[in-house]
Amino acid sequence: MGMGWTAEEFGASHEGWAGALLADGTEPGPVRLDPGSGSGLRETREWWAYGGGPDRPRAAAARAACACGWRGAAHYPIGRDDDSAGLYEPVIEGPRGDWERHLDEVEARTVPLPSELADLLERVEDQLNNLAGQAPVAALKAVAALERVTRSVARDAAYIAEADDLSWESIGTGLGISEKEARSRLTHYTCRR
Repeated sequence: MGMGWTAEEFGASHEGWAGALLADGTEPGPVRLDPGSGSGLRETREWWAYGGGPDRPRAAAARAACACGWRGAAHYPIGRDDDSAGLYEPVIEGPRGDWERHLDEVEARTVPLPSELADLLERVEDQLNNLAGQAPVAALKAVAALERVTRSVARDAAYIAEADDLSWESIGTGLGISEKEARSRLTHYTCRR
């Protein structure tokens, strides 16, 4: 869909958006948009695309939606007949907050990092950011060294996870991503040189 909310850690597995709901409470199918550049149509399920008319139903409310299939329980009415100057914020901010809470739940199901490692990673990030401002070439050299380390560790961990016969579901849940994305990530790690 391409215009929703993303969290770098979870990628496309948990892209979110403020989805449309019709007056009867159902979620309409995607709307095809023509960007007018001749580059083809794109689809969306975002609330703003359902304004009524001959080829689109009219959205009565919005709710948080996620690519994983999760849908928020709260509905945020769309009062298009009112002064629409203040329409955008409640229709977007409510669902966005719900989606962010969904991501907190996803994060809670992931494999926790040992606290010492989480602290170390935070310190490394701080030091690299400081170094980037003071000595950018040295920061680039440090990043290259980290990339070599992470590439090697990722490859080894992926091979061990596969050898341990971990299910794709458990790997995906542990990383907070879909089974499909887990397969893709491990394949990426094992095929990198």
